[in-house]
Amino acid sequence: LIETINAVEEKFGPYIKKMKWVNFGGGHHITRKDYDILALIECIKAFKEKYNVEVYLEPGEAIALDAGVLVSKVIDIIHNEMDIAIMDTSAACHIPDVLEMPYRPNVLNAKMPNELKYTFRLAGPTCLAGDVISDYSFDYKLKTGDIVVFCDMAIYTMVKNNTFNGMPLPSIYLAQNSTDFKLVKKFGYEDFKNRLS
Repeated sequence: LIETINAVEEKFGPYIKKMKWVNFGGGHHITRKDYDILALIECIKAFKEKYNVEVYLEPGEAIALDAGVLVSKVIDIIHNEMDIAIMDTSAACHIPDVLEMPYRPNVLNAKMPNELKYTFRLAGPTCLAGDVISDYSFDYKLKTGDIVVFCDMAIYTMVKNNTFNGMPLPSIYLAQNSTDFKLVKKFGYEDFKNRLS
C-alpha cells in the first residue's frame, strides 16, 4: 500500500488536493494475522492530513478471508504426460480468479507438486483448453469419485461464477457445525435458462 500511495502521489498529487475523498480500494487483508495494521493507520492519517481528504477502504475480501470451501468431485482420471483429474468444478466457471489473477487455491490435504507421493493436475470439464486449476500432490492416488476440497472459497466464487458450457453452479450450504450442513440454495436448469433471458 505504501508503494501504491507513493506512486499515486507522484502522478496525481496536485489533483488529490482538489478532491473531497479518495478510495484506497479493497483487497487489503486487514484480518490476516501478519497484516501491519499500524502501518495502514499511519498511511491513512498522513494522507488525510496532507491532502485534507476523506479516505475510504472497501471491505473487500478481508471480511471473509479463509472462509468457505468448494467441495468438488473427481469425475475422470486421464493421463497426458502427467496424471490429470477431471473435476466437476471448473476454474473458468466456479473459481475464475484462478485464471484471471492468476492464483493457486489451497486444497485440503494436498501440497505443491511432487511434495507428496502422487501429483495430479486438477482440471475442469469444460471445452476450454485452459480450464486448469493447478497441479497438486497427494499422499494417495486420486480416483473417480474422490472428493477434493478447495479452501478459502467464500470471497469471489459466488459473485463471479458463470455457467459457460452449461456448467451447473455449485449448491450453497451453511455449516452449522462440523457435521451439520443446511442447504441454502440449489441451482438447476431454470437458473441457467434465466441467466440467458
